[in-house]
Amino acid sequence: MGKTTIQINLETLERLKALKNMERQSYDEVLNNLIDNCEEESLSDEEIEDVKIALENVKRGKVKPIEQVAKELGIILR
Repeated sequence: MGKTTIQINLETLERLKALKNMERQSYDEVLNNLIDNCEEESLSDEEIEDVKIALENVKRGKVKPIEQVAKELGIILR
């Protein structure tokens, strides 16, 4: 595997250092962990469409307050 050098600000370097899980962890591992986390947290097109539909339902008042749902299900909210 090839390697390269990238230029980053000293502040960015300090932030990367703070993200290391162990002292000898490479910056390549730190960056790959960050990229993996971003990819895992990304929403699929289907999820984005579901959120849009849900927001539209909220705007149209097609939702019930949590208190009403809890009452219908016999749940006591604290």
